[in-house]
Amino acid sequence: MSKSKASIALCLAAALSLTACLNLGGAKPPPTLMRLSPASPLPPQTDRTATASQAVTVVVPTVPQELAALRVPVTKGGISVAYLKDAQWVEQPNALFARLLSETIAATTGRVVLDPRQFSLDPGVRLTGQLQAFGLDADTMEVVARYDAALARGADSVEIHRFEARVKVSAAEPGAVSPALNQAANQIAADVARWIGS
Repeated sequence: MSKSKASIALCLAAALSLTACLNLGGAKPPPTLMRLSPASPLPPQTDRTATASQAVTVVVPTVPQELAALRVPVTKGGISVAYLKDAQWVEQPNALFARLLSETIAATTGRVVLDPRQFSLDPGVRLTGQLQAFGLDADTMEVVARYDAALARGADSVEIHRFEARVKVSAAEPGAVSPALNQAANQIAADVARWIGS
């Protein structure tokens, strides 16, 4: 074997062993991914208009570190966190939750709902907040969704409200937890929509 062929073979072997150590491909995703689906979707081709300050801007909520992932947290004893096996979101849960809020608010209040990138069109009502919990409580076998919302109605009025929903699950597995989280998220979205409409 020539010197150049030997060097190429050595480089390839080194590269293969390095990728094996680093696992550049990441963990293998589960066979199905989870998402949120609105209980009150907007009908197709819905046209809406808003007078000044009547549009609602929904900002993606912030999350604590345990929710800044594609996995579903499982809490036990209030102090330990693990992640549900074989459960993964299609994207971060706070982004999914914000879209669910937007769709539910638009469908149930009749208001124009804007993305934060459209905020300059009309400041209107601005909904922000933090998604504090969105996972499984292993002690009670319930999914828990908790959203601390802040609603700015113009420049001189801010309201805050905590919304929480709990749904019992039969097992700590994706097939039971996913629909329960969807139900809890929809319950909070409906409550938020009623709060905004009041």
